[in-house]
Amino acid sequence: MRIRAVLPAVTAAAALAVTLLPAASAHAAPHQGGLHLGYIQYDSPGRDTRTNSSLNAEWVNIHNNSSSAIQLKGYKLKDNTGYTYTFGSYRIGAGKTVKVRTGKGTNGAGVVYWGRGSYVWNNTGDKARLIKPNGDLRDSCSWTGREGGAKNCH
Repeated sequence: MRIRAVLPAVTAAAALAVTLLPAASAHAAPHQGGLHLGYIQYDSPGRDTRTNSSLNAEWVNIHNNSSSAIQLKGYKLKDNTGYTYTFGSYRIGAGKTVKVRTGKGTNGAGVVYWGRGSYVWNNTGDKARLIKPNGDLRDSCSWTGREGGAKNCH
C-alpha cells in the first residue's frame, strides 16, 4: 500500500522537475569537453567510382565547441577496420570545425586530406573513433547504413 501512495508523489515531483528544466533546442545537446565528432558523410553521393573527387565526398567533421583552440597533433581518426588518420600539426580554433576528407588534396583552414586511394567508411555500418595522442578514446560515432549515407553525431 505504501508504494501506491508514494508513486503519485514521485510522478508529480518528476513532472514538476521536467517543467522546471530549460527548454531544449531543436538541435542535439552539445558535447561536453570541447572536441567531438560532428557530421559524417560515410557514403559519397552517386556511384563509388574511386576517383579522387568521389573519395573526397566521403568525410568526417571534427568540431571544437570549447572556448579555446586545441592542437590536434597526434590525434587519430580510426574506423572499425583499423584504417587510421593521424593529425600532424593542426590547430582547430574555438567553435571551429575541421573536415577530414578521405582522398588527396592540399590541407588548409578547416580541411585536411587523408590521402587515400580507396574508401575508408563502410556504407553498411561502421564506427568512427577520435583518439587522443595518449591513446584514450575522445569520442566515437557509429552507423548502420540506414541513415542515408550521412550521420549527425552531435
